[in-house]
Amino acid sequence: MNGKGNAFKKALARKEAQIGLWLSLPDPYCAEVSAGAGFDWLLLDGEHAPNDVRTILAQLQAIAPYPVHPVVRPSLGETHYLKQYLDLGVQTLLIPMVDSAAQARELVAAVHYPPKGVRGVGSALGRASRWGRIKDYPARADSEVCLLVQVETVAGMKEIDAIAATPGVDGVFIGPADFAASMGYLSEGGDHPEVVVAIRKGIKAILAAGKAPGILTWNEQLNREYLQLGALFVAVGADVSLLARAAENLAAKYKK
Repeated sequence: MNGKGNAFKKALARKEAQIGLWLSLPDPYCAEVSAGAGFDWLLLDGEHAPNDVRTILAQLQAIAPYPVHPVVRPSLGETHYLKQYLDLGVQTLLIPMVDSAAQARELVAAVHYPPKGVRGVGSALGRASRWGRIKDYPARADSEVCLLVQVETVAGMKEIDAIAATPGVDGVFIGPADFAASMGYLSEGGDHPEVVVAIRKGIKAILAAGKAPGILTWNEQLNREYLQLGALFVAVGADVSLLARAAENLAAKYKK
């Protein structure tokens, strides 16, 4: 918490599209390089990258001086993990593999203080309240948390209306790679025509529930289409992919 509210959450509420970059390199120096690039948000990935609470903390500290919003994805949506990240000062969480409204309700409870939820109260000891220096942190924290949940299976997509309608869920992120695999298109991925059709329907369902749709693809044409459909938080690339492709292209120029 920065004492200024959650600018990312406010932008989603105003229906202002937020363009992001996925960060998989568990390094604060790389995070700081990315923080100054001009993106609206950066995803610090704890699910498919070798991040833990301490590496996430270091990246949060590196990003803090820049006008970019950190979103943290834990490896799973367990209450004790989420509590640690919230106490670090994370305002926006992206939770993977959410397949039901019941699961979404549990996550809402996990990120809110009693009586609304079950988040443990230890803010005076945490970075989130700047160790007690933000005096009204406990009273304001609930309203400044932004909870994003990932729907990325056929089962989850069938429940997307109920998941999106869950009070306390701010946005629903469709994970195209896992969703494509769940549909039987592991090799083709999120670009498969049937996957694209289902994603379009999912975005419309999320919007109908009054929530923010999100997605990550490497396909610029699809990114622009999803933005036109109303997607509000769209990641358009990843640090590791940018580095890998740029390094390969540079090497190829000279190896030829």
